[in-house]
Amino acid sequence: MNKAMAQKLRDEGFLAFEKKEYSKAFECSRKCAEQGYLWAQCLLGALYAEGLGVEQDYQKAAEWYRRAAEQGLAVAQNIMGLMYERGEGVEQNDAEAAAWYRKAAEQGYPEAQFQLGVMYCYGRGVKQDDAIAAVWFHKAAEQDIADAQFNLGLMYEEGCGVEQDDAKAIEFYRKAAEQGIVDAQFNLGLMYYEDGKGVGQDYQNAAKWFRRAAEQGDVEAQFNLGVMYDKGQGVEQSYTEAAKCFRKAAKQGVAEAQFNLAIMYEGGKGIKQSDAKAVKWYRKAAKQGLADAQFNLGLMYEEGSGVAQNDSKAEECFRKAAEQGDFDFQSRLDAMDSDKKD
Repeated sequence: MNKAMAQKLRDEGFLAFEKKEYSKAFECSRKCAEQGYLWAQCLLGALYAEGLGVEQDYQKAAEWYRRAAEQGLAVAQNIMGLMYERGEGVEQNDAEAAAWYRKAAEQGYPEAQFQLGVMYCYGRGVKQDDAIAAVWFHKAAEQDIADAQFNLGLMYEEGCGVEQDDAKAIEFYRKAAEQGIVDAQFNLGLMYYEDGKGVGQDYQNAAKWFRRAAEQGDVEAQFNLGVMYDKGQGVEQSYTEAAKCFRKAAKQGVAEAQFNLAIMYEGGKGIKQSDAKAVKWYRKAAKQGLADAQFNLGLMYEEGSGVAQNDSKAEECFRKAAEQGDFDFQSRLDAMDSDKKD
């Protein structure tokens, strides 16, 4: 096959792939792959791996990726690393995975640099070494790999493999956060919220990043944003907005959010007052062992608010709260015992 014919098949193959004409893409790539063309071997591997235009076959995918990888194609080397790590089409082998990641990483392939950093971080296929992990994360981060930027943020915050540096942690969290990494957005929000964590305390920026994380469904960010609305920290104080945030987190099982939502229902703060709904959310938080919720649920039973009055149930709730060691809860339980004796 001459160069002109190969170029024609290459163009036809990629065009067919883009049009989702996978059978045609398969035929074009197969002809060139057998002649040793790297792009064709890599495309053929992808078609076999995804079962596009041909029956899915991870072993054949690995065979074609390997041919391209052995000729030095970095993207194929990275994919071979992934296949060995996952045991797809080859026997699972972390050492082989790391070796292939290294080949691609040394050519500057950013995804492989990140993956190699992960292998060093967890000691998979290589000797565990946080310092070397940080070196590879740095290389990947410089090429805008968001997960690498986030990992570096963690490492600088904790002083793991690098010298502890909150300012550097902020720098890398911000880079990852701006690319949409939700954990980076949340961590950045925390660092702005807490005084002395690499930046001065800044509630407005804390709220900004908690909001971005909350919009992606992060429950802790939803809860924290609710607290900020409740207290008017960095945002205009609003019980209504606080209740909305607490509800989102509460529905996902955050006990503190369930407790706060119950308080808002009980007091009618930012939401229509309802003792029955307060009891519902106190009960959910109490089942998760939150002492404050157990105590407040006891009060609702004692007073018959939102639930049938029941001293026995109230005592049970007070006892559960007291067993967690709070003096005030124990005092309330002692008072009930004293009333019984009288």
